[in-house]
Amino acid sequence: MEGALRVLYAVLMVLSGTVAVCGNLCILTVVLLNRELRTDTLGLTLSFSLSDLATGLAIIPFGVHNSLTWPDVYPSKGAMCQGSGFLLLLLQSSSIQSLTWATVDKFTAICFALSYQSIWTTRRSGVLLALIWLFCLLNACLPLLGFGSYAYSESRFLCCLEFTPENRPFVMLWMVASIVVPILTMCSLYGYIVYIARKQARRGTFVCNELHCFYVPANNYLRSSIVMVTTSVCLLVCWLPYISVCLYETFSGQQSQGFTSALSTWLVLTSSALNPWIICMTQNRYRSAVHQSLGRFYQRCSGMFLQLHFQNSVVQLNTASPTTATATTAETRLA
Repeated sequence: MEGALRVLYAVLMVLSGTVAVCGNLCILTVVLLNRELRTDTLGLTLSFSLSDLATGLAIIPFGVHNSLTWPDVYPSKGAMCQGSGFLLLLLQSSSIQSLTWATVDKFTAICFALSYQSIWTTRRSGVLLALIWLFCLLNACLPLLGFGSYAYSESRFLCCLEFTPENRPFVMLWMVASIVVPILTMCSLYGYIVYIARKQARRGTFVCNELHCFYVPANNYLRSSIVMVTTSVCLLVCWLPYISVCLYETFSGQQSQGFTSALSTWLVLTSSALNPWIICMTQNRYRSAVHQSLGRFYQRCSGMFLQLHFQNSVVQLNTASPTTATATTAETRLA
């Protein structure tokens, strides 16, 4: 039974890793191909996309390998385990922090549209991005310096932060500052945006550009509200079990059940696969850019297919018998 659960865990991790890599590569490709997406806050999108991509390429395969080669474990004090734990903590923190500030950017664009350009400048966005990574690097380095510790977790099949009573100060510092507060901030901002959207839908809204004004139907606001509520639910579903298990182990000094620990770890790593789709769903400019990119790709594929079909027809015509070729040419001229 335990072997079957480990294989199931490996299969789920492979699926999550594949979706994370494909989704984040799609976001990065769309950003590179569409100049209209290269805004002042592009660095925030690239930050959490690269963090989630690195999670799918480095952390998830490590967990799959460990679950299939169990009971072989890595020495907790070895360089491999310490480096893997450092990378996991760094990527988790940077992904959540960058996604939170990207949500703040969206909130500012909606609720403070007139002053948005003066609030989010290129220089301020660059400084903010540097501070985010500096904060995440500092958090990830503290266990290497003795404040907290990394160790191999047999129930999670990963080298990660050691959730024990001895590490309680650092666990609480990291959990509150890097995870809990950002997630609550995102959910609160989404909730306020939904409130504003409902208010706008009730009284009706006209959106104006340089040429004319047009009415925005209430269904548009309703659709955006559903997407944002779904985003908040996904964040909570992915992170709440992990937070609960980690706090239980930290304060009780007891290890949680293997199935519970593995499931919570898989859910939190799956969030790196959901983030790209959250961005595509919640931001119209990314949705339209993805549709345009897919349309261009389809047109190119169709053009290549027609070109190959035409070349094959020409080759077949040239290799036909002279009588057939002459008859075909005559029919063509008559037509």
